[in-house]
Amino acid sequence: MFKLRFPEDQIAHWANRYSYPSEDRIASEVAPMARERGYLTRTEFVEVCKWKTPRSQPLVKANSPEIVEAVTRAALESRIDEVKIVVLQALRGVAWPTASTILHFCDKQPYPILDFRALWSLGYAKPPTYTVEFWREYTTFVRELSQRTGTSMRTVDRALWQYSSERQRT
Repeated sequence: MFKLRFPEDQIAHWANRYSYPSEDRIASEVAPMARERGYLTRTEFVEVCKWKTPRSQPLVKANSPEIVEAVTRAALESRIDEVKIVVLQALRGVAWPTASTILHFCDKQPYPILDFRALWSLGYAKPPTYTVEFWREYTTFVRELSQRTGTSMRTVDRALWQYSSERQRT
């Protein structure tokens, strides 16, 4: 189902070439606070969503602080991967890719970001229809890749994105 388009021993090489605006603040400030607290504030939620897809901002901003806290708390507290990703999609402006981004940065467990670039680097010319089953298989594959290569989920994600960014013809 998934086939890495480059050798596994090049994960660090591709990850080191990666650069994306405002990620450092999310990774070093927003995410640790959310993990410790167990939920995202509305301000943090808007920031994470904007990092993933600025186009969703009008919908994302329509979520109240109470809804953001309740939904992100429920997702981050759940022990079930499928529940986490589905619950987050109850928020306005949050579909599979943004929900996976929230989990990637804010959950205590490692989650990949569901992105067309990462999927291209894993052999998909076009992203498939996202389903719970696909999410489960994707998460399992990327977690195993991270473990096999001895690299963090963030490093793997960066490598997958960067390889596509430099090699994919759109």
